[in-house]
Amino acid sequence: MNARKVSSQPPIPDSSRREPSLTIGVLGAGQLGRMMALAGYPLGLRFVFLDPAASAPAGSLAEHVVADYLDEQALERLSACDVVTYEFESVPVEAARRLAQKTQVFPPPDALAVAQDRLLEKECFRALGVPTAPFAPVSTREELASHVQELGLPAVLKTRRFGYDGKGQAVLRSEADLDAAFAELGAQPLLLEGFVPFERELSLLCVRGRDGKVAFYPLVENRHREGILRVTYAPADGIRDSLQATAERYAGQVLERLAYVGVLTIEFFLRDGELYANEMAPRVHNSGHFTIEGAETSQFENHLRAILGLPLGSTEVLEPCAMLNLVGDLPPREAVLAVPSAHLHFYDKAPRVGRKVGHITVRAATRAALDANVTRLLRLPGAG
Repeated sequence: MNARKVSSQPPIPDSSRREPSLTIGVLGAGQLGRMMALAGYPLGLRFVFLDPAASAPAGSLAEHVVADYLDEQALERLSACDVVTYEFESVPVEAARRLAQKTQVFPPPDALAVAQDRLLEKECFRALGVPTAPFAPVSTREELASHVQELGLPAVLKTRRFGYDGKGQAVLRSEADLDAAFAELGAQPLLLEGFVPFERELSLLCVRGRDGKVAFYPLVENRHREGILRVTYAPADGIRDSLQATAERYAGQVLERLAYVGVLTIEFFLRDGELYANEMAPRVHNSGHFTIEGAETSQFENHLRAILGLPLGSTEVLEPCAMLNLVGDLPPREAVLAVPSAHLHFYDKAPRVGRKVGHITVRAATRAALDANVTRLLRLPGAG
């Protein structure tokens, strides 16, 4: 509990009182944390980040505790915050659980535990009746061969934990691929998934408040290359109201089951008009970066509103927009800003191959005008 100062001065009139200062503790200090802080400062919020990387992007914006996620003193510092959240799902669940004994942690540590493990994640979807690709856990080479016979080929072998941007997985197209894939990934628990020949990848961002109220952004379309998200279009073109309603129903069930608070993203495969859940992220998400300039309320602000118990903001998308990741290189500022309605975000990260170092959002009154601007931006270094 925060100590209060006792003053002998006359009480300040209600109209002059300041809102109490609130401090958000954040596990992780990457670009998502950086954008969270930038969304929170206009609301008068303060931030404390815990991240073992001294050069983490959010460290230049707020107090940055450089320590292991399970460091006792570091966790003690975060436990003094009004609420704690996390900006990526690979932080230790144990850290979140220890913090939850002393302060409020959202999303709940149990939700983090489910989202960290692809098997638990898929089992959660299955229990709620949310369609997924067929799947089976794998721990031995013999089990892999047996499940390949059951699920068929092609299939995807994935690590159950810590995979992102195409890492920690291998596509199996023939039985000749099994030995190499298992040798590469088999030192840890694995998951075999049947291959879904999808037409489009969509994602749904949603947010649930501490009072149980829920808001959904429109479905967006994601386009990847080399396992990395390159471009997101919002809203996704040609989405029927019924498909949006189905996605919201699936996501609402997950939010309720996990007693979730904050922003949750579910990635779906679209095939023959049906949605198949691929994975979920218990945090603000790369495919939601368009919301900073493209929506009435950004995903980052809505996440903060949710975990603080504030009213959720409108999720309306203002006009057709797109987000282009900057991967491995940074374009000239003047070239980006010369494109109408383009907004540039650098993450204060040194460029290197395959690394997300920033993003661009761009809006237009029509989808045709948006496509023209995206085509222009895609010619720049690092874009898309």
